[in-house]
Amino acid sequence: MPRQLWEPGTEGNTMSFKKLVPIFAAIVILQFCAATARAAEPVVQESKEARDARMGWWRDARFGMFIHWGLYAVPAGEWNGKTTYGEWIRTEAEIPLAEYEKFRDQFNPVKFDAQAWVRMAKAAGMKYITITSKHHDGFSLFDSKHTDWDVMSTPFQRDILKELSEACAAEGITLCFYHSIMDWHHSDYLPRRKWEGEQRPVGDADYGRYVEYMKHQLEELTANYGKIGVLWYDGEWEHTWTHERGLDLYNFTRGLDPEIIVNNRVDKGRSGMAGMSAEGSAGDFGTPEQEIPATGLPGKDWETCMTMNNHWGYNAHDKEFKSTQDLIRKLADIASKGGNFLLNVGPMANGEFPPESVQRLQEIGAWMDVNGQSIYGTQASPIAETPWGRCTQKLGANGKTTLYLHVFEWPRKGLLVLPAGLIDPGTYRATLLASPGTPLTIEKGKKDRLHIQLPDTAPDAIDTVLMLAPLP
Repeated sequence: MPRQLWEPGTEGNTMSFKKLVPIFAAIVILQFCAATARAAEPVVQESKEARDARMGWWRDARFGMFIHWGLYAVPAGEWNGKTTYGEWIRTEAEIPLAEYEKFRDQFNPVKFDAQAWVRMAKAAGMKYITITSKHHDGFSLFDSKHTDWDVMSTPFQRDILKELSEACAAEGITLCFYHSIMDWHHSDYLPRRKWEGEQRPVGDADYGRYVEYMKHQLEELTANYGKIGVLWYDGEWEHTWTHERGLDLYNFTRGLDPEIIVNNRVDKGRSGMAGMSAEGSAGDFGTPEQEIPATGLPGKDWETCMTMNNHWGYNAHDKEFKSTQDLIRKLADIASKGGNFLLNVGPMANGEFPPESVQRLQEIGAWMDVNGQSIYGTQASPIAETPWGRCTQKLGANGKTTLYLHVFEWPRKGLLVLPAGLIDPGTYRATLLASPGTPLTIEKGKKDRLHIQLPDTAPDAIDTVLMLAPLP
């Protein structure tokens, strides 16, 4: 605003300050109304057909890799003798910002090999990778022109996301970014941590200015790293983030790329770890965390994210890894309920995956090599009760359904019993994916239930998959 309008009595004024007051007030009111109207704009509208097309690749993929990596890998879960920390170490251990910033000078993952990471994910049967472009500590794993709190200011000085994007493109893996709304480092982010006290006074912090910074980084992420499949937001629960801001960020993100998929943590209203939001919230899919919905979520898109051990970020002391059997059965369980499985790896500070994670990825991959078709492109089970395991289904181009029976508990005498009316045994062929050339006998038993005679022993003690496919 020109100086003379603010200082009554200045030579050259043509209007008195008192006359200008109502004008200024009207301008402020109009600006507030315009901002409110923008914030209240509805989420990007699209037809069901357009949404289905946009969500298609993600629904078909069913299995992806989550990667939590950043400066928190340097302390490897330990601070002042306590060894239970992960990616939240800065706030849980109450590390002063100046002390935490020292990790930037120690981050030098010389064994990082983007191609090796992507190939491990692909060999495990994963179709997409979601990596932390920025976690809650505010540190960026990419070359950002809007901050020096990024990987280019470390001794490593290589754009990790650029190398991953190139490796993903070469291997046909879809790259996705996790980006935190919460930021413990940025000077404009509010609220501060209570324990910081006078260490970081609020001063002239401006939350709106922080949101603009976040949007600038999102522009970089969607412009500089090829086609991005998902923007996976998190850290939305603090009071400074509102439903209106969530709608605005969803619309902004879809404006950067109309085909991008956005999770529900862009908005408020997520029901805790259960991960689903109320109607009217922005976001394309729900995000159950460390749990699987008991009966699925019919008609909803959702993705369970889960750690292999007890931490998202690398913790050298955490050896409580889930077994390969548990992880494969969780994958089958999630697919049988119509969801996706986003399985986490927390790389070490040197850039390598922990050996326990590598072993499980290899073992899952061996199972997927045989049974992947029972996961990819499948839908939720048509069978209400499956005491022997789980079931997925796939609709063929001919309109007929193929069923995949995931048998965890091998039946006595090899006789698998299915509900009556599930299929017409005369029009279906039953085989094991482990031995597709050997047909199995299907007969009707008592009360017209279907009886399938299996071998005496399970080919795969973890999950033997039986395919019921319609005859040509």
